[in-house]
Amino acid sequence: MIELFEKVFLTGLGVVSLSQKKVEECLVDLKEKYKVGEDEGKAILEKIQTMAKDVKGRIEEMADVEVKRAMDRLGLVPREEYDRLVKRVEALEAKAGVGDPSTEC
Repeated sequence: MIELFEKVFLTGLGVVSLSQKKVEECLVDLKEKYKVGEDEGKAILEKIQTMAKDVKGRIEEMADVEVKRAMDRLGLVPREEYDRLVKRVEALEAKAGVGDPSTEC
């Protein structure tokens, strides 16, 4: 669910990596419209791609933080913590001789 939220969030912001085809199209546009040399155009596009990746990474980090805050406000725990607690309860029940793990929710 968190991954879905992040994908929707990132898509909504329009932060996507440029595909190789799009990079080539941009390079052709730079060469034709602005009389930029191929090497210079490639350097510009590489810089843009690097910046886009950095921005995407920062947005993903911000989304993670916000999702975790929302989970805390709602009283939800991460799946890993839930699974760890279930195993702990099962171990304690087995030690105490109570509870049947096959009848759990």
